[in-house]
Amino acid sequence: MRVSANQDTCVTSSLCVYRVPQVFDQDEDGLVLDVNAEPPQELREDLLHAQRSCPTRSIRIEEPAVGAGADGADSGSGQAATG
Repeated sequence: MRVSANQDTCVTSSLCVYRVPQVFDQDEDGLVLDVNAEPPQELREDLLHAQRSCPTRSIRIEEPAVGAGADGADSGSGQAATG
């Protein structure tokens, strides 16, 4: 899972920082900073809640593709399909 926040649309509500301080912080102007772009899976529900709570929808969460390993590589058998 990858997380990012758009500073261009952030309105400094601080909800993300309050909800998931392990992932988000604020700069001196109050704009969101993502301090942990690849947070542990156990923070997923908190991150989804922060994403839903963001008034400007500035938080983006990218889930790995189904069948992809931790590095995004396909976790298949490695054998080519024949037809």
